[in-house]
Amino acid sequence: MAVKNPYAAYQQNSVTTKSPGELTLMLYNGCIKFINQAKVAIDDRNIEKRNEFIQKAHNIIREFMVTLNMDIAVSKDLMVMYDYINNRLTEANVKNDVVILDEVEDLVTQLRDTWKTVIQTQRQKQFGAGNQA
Repeated sequence: MAVKNPYAAYQQNSVTTKSPGELTLMLYNGCIKFINQAKVAIDDRNIEKRNEFIQKAHNIIREFMVTLNMDIAVSKDLMVMYDYINNRLTEANVKNDVVILDEVEDLVTQLRDTWKTVIQTQRQKQFGAGNQA
């Protein structure tokens, strides 16, 4: 059977072969992308698209919230941050406010960059430790 959409197959494959850490990084990047698309929609005065992209960003943040392991101390702090981000996304949507989206983008970018550092550190520990003599 021929693949109808090779790009879709590639995307599906790239998601299924990622580690949980890399998937989290992809979600952060997706959230940032949707926030930026919402800002463009505000500039274009496209209320429907603004709402669509903000809802997509909301969905990613909600997914982070429901998958937190609350037995880990840092999860409580992350929950507070995610809740704040969700509230600000709602406010940006209601007020049609790019400045709020800029703030939220900055927060999500900081979370993403921290997560990226964690992944890099883990890789160095996993693969770098065996190379030291």
